[in-house]
Amino acid sequence: MSEEKVDELDIQILKEYMKDSRVSFRKIAEKLKVSAGTVLARTKKLEKMGVIKSYTIEVDYRKLGYSVTAVTEITVSGGKLLEVESQIASIPNTFIVYDITGENDVVVISKFRSTEELSRFTKSLLSIPNVVRTNTHVVLTPIKESLNIAL
Repeated sequence: MSEEKVDELDIQILKEYMKDSRVSFRKIAEKLKVSAGTVLARTKKLEKMGVIKSYTIEVDYRKLGYSVTAVTEITVSGGKLLEVESQIASIPNTFIVYDITGENDVVVISKFRSTEELSRFTKSLLSIPNVVRTNTHVVLTPIKESLNIAL
């Protein structure tokens, strides 16, 4: 059995879902000038391949009161990096946890309603065993906040 690949039609379908994850198969089919059955089959294929992981919305967190965004660099010791990252990922304010190269081991992006919440978050990070130090940057002006890139 041959390995399935993503082709140009798949990319076009993905672009439509990235604009609006609630768009119907029929609407995508009309726009791309293919049948709704083709869009359905391609969508199922992309889901099965794990290219489409979920259907979600883009939220403006500032409008919900989350006005503080922090980027935190973390240094971990004792060979417990995966355990520490897993613990950090489970904290509700955490958006992104990246295992990185360089001077630090982890970068975390998180959002808060206040600097007091950020302070509690930072102290909770420092209380995790094997977290040696944190270096937190507060975002002054978000220029782009989207996990989607142009395909």
